[in-house]
Amino acid sequence: MPARRTLLTAATMGAALFATAASAQPASGGAPGPLPRNEGGNGRWRPPQRIGMGGVALGNGLKIMTTEADALGAMQAAWDGGIRLFDTSPWYGLGVSERRMGVFLQSKLRDGFTLSTKVGRVLEPDAKMGLRDDVGNWRNAPPFRYRYDYTADGTRRSIEDSLQRLGVARIDIVYIHDLSPDNADMGDKWREQFEVARKGAIPALEKMKEEGLIKAWGLGVNRPDPILATLEVAEPDIFLAATQYSLADHEQALKGIIPACAAKGVSLMVGAPLNAGFLAGRDRFNYGPDIPPAMRQKREKLLAVAKRHDTDLRVAALHFLDAQPVVSCSIPGARNAQQARQNADALRTRVPADFWAELKREKLISAEAPVPA
Repeated sequence: MPARRTLLTAATMGAALFATAASAQPASGGAPGPLPRNEGGNGRWRPPQRIGMGGVALGNGLKIMTTEADALGAMQAAWDGGIRLFDTSPWYGLGVSERRMGVFLQSKLRDGFTLSTKVGRVLEPDAKMGLRDDVGNWRNAPPFRYRYDYTADGTRRSIEDSLQRLGVARIDIVYIHDLSPDNADMGDKWREQFEVARKGAIPALEKMKEEGLIKAWGLGVNRPDPILATLEVAEPDIFLAATQYSLADHEQALKGIIPACAAKGVSLMVGAPLNAGFLAGRDRFNYGPDIPPAMRQKREKLLAVAKRHDTDLRVAALHFLDAQPVVSCSIPGARNAQQARQNADALRTRVPADFWAELKREKLISAEAPVPA
């Protein structure tokens, strides 16, 4: 695939950012060691990076304020740590996440990083509004209204707006966002909007690929139904599957979207790889404050095994994703420089084989789930 080889060449210019190994020992002082490269395989375009940075926290997600200084600090630390994959959305803070990423990325060589954003909501200014905390999961959202628009024109408008907020001339991956039954604005009516996207957004994104404006497209959703439906009617390249495949919860995906995507050569970018901080010890699960009792118990058991093997559960969770061939990359979020550094360093460490063996023996992960060699 010539386009992929060109991108890999550009991405490795200058700083030798990627290596073919899936993991390496931590660097001992000085600059961090190389991050793993995505070797891809059969199928459609994949981002060359195996790990990136998600932009929810930069948009003041989970109603937690992220200062401008912390946002830029997180981006700088991620970049210094070798991260070259960034995911954002107009929905994240109603444009705040895109603008913050754009401030940092617009000065970087465009071929040196991979960027993804989303379509589905168009933002419109409203002079009657001020900064507010009553929209979505965002804190201090700016004075914009949003409307759903999965038409071809709405998709083009959304991309053009994102390009301006981000300060770039092209985007690598575009996801059709939140077209899913768990979206409270849609519920059971999501299929009606899916039909709009099938006739509008999907052909528009295919046209943008032909124009060179984007390299790949898919859906960014938290449930399997829209992914499976899209595979039946279109030729997507990659899906952003949030909260669907993780160390804590992966059994359904192993029976559903994993084999379905593998059959079509489509990869997954895993969003919320730590279940929105749950596997990092946060008192929440999958973007919400309510932790199911069974998950709370499972985390305690996972932590106990990790302690016995002197392993950071957060790091192990990212290695678990890296072992799944259908997963092209994961995008843990970061709210500050420390979190960004921790994420960047995760795949440079090794997790003991005995750790994975005990998890399978204790049935804390599926027997069918691939684990690092």
